[in-house]
Amino acid sequence: MAKATREPLPGGGVVLAVPDGLSGPPPLRFERVTDREWILRQGERPLLKARSEGDGCCRDLHLRRLRGHRSPLPPLTAAAMRTGADWPHRYAQWLEETGPGPLDRGRWLLTSRSTFAPGIWDGDLVQDWPEATLELLCGGGWHGVLPLRPLSAPDASRVKAYRKHAREGTLAPVLLWWVSFLDGWLLLDGHDRAAAALAEGMQPACVELVRVTDDTAWRATAEKITEAHEERVARLAERPASPHTAREQQVLERGYADTISTLAYDATATAMYEHPSD
Repeated sequence: MAKATREPLPGGGVVLAVPDGLSGPPPLRFERVTDREWILRQGERPLLKARSEGDGCCRDLHLRRLRGHRSPLPPLTAAAMRTGADWPHRYAQWLEETGPGPLDRGRWLLTSRSTFAPGIWDGDLVQDWPEATLELLCGGGWHGVLPLRPLSAPDASRVKAYRKHAREGTLAPVLLWWVSFLDGWLLLDGHDRAAAALAEGMQPACVELVRVTDDTAWRATAEKITEAHEERVARLAERPASPHTAREQQVLERGYADTISTLAYDATATAMYEHPSD
């Protein structure tokens, strides 16, 4: 993969800007088969087959996962976990260097995430294997976590070793990929670490991978927002000065600053590639 540009974020995390020049789609990718069917493929190997059923805005998504998922991160040693690494930056480096991940051209945000809505890691964690059915919310999505291989039992040897790290506070985070049309996450790396944290009654620490808006798109949006903001400020300046207009000015400026500061990091649609014809 062509060398990505890194943008460290003041609050932690990093943005990888992957340039053009890739030959073909990324190794880990979604492919549209029909309007109601898609697959997740890693290289030439299918990992997940999905089919939506039902009419209206609320549909069921039937999934069948296949074995063979390869993590885009290298194996983690106990010593590496105890170093207390900057995991978003470490994972970003590994995603650049290894082959089987989802990175393609565009901007990708990696940040630590420790809080989720209630139920994400219990009721909405898909543990059935290999078949599962997701009840999609109106407009699509179900807002849960989908593992790409079965979670090991709490007493499995690797899970037991990771449970000790969980108790010590040295368990490395799992890697989640936010998928827009699912309104949920794929578990890309750390299945046994997730099982260990859950067995200890903890929510797994995570690094979240999200594709975010391209520079040209968010800058164009910023220009439109700035023009509208300047027009409102100008209209406000034409009114007689008063404590009310001063407060309104403060609200306008604060809202504008908050909106502009997040534009470059808003999630964008997950790519869906066309399934090659036989």
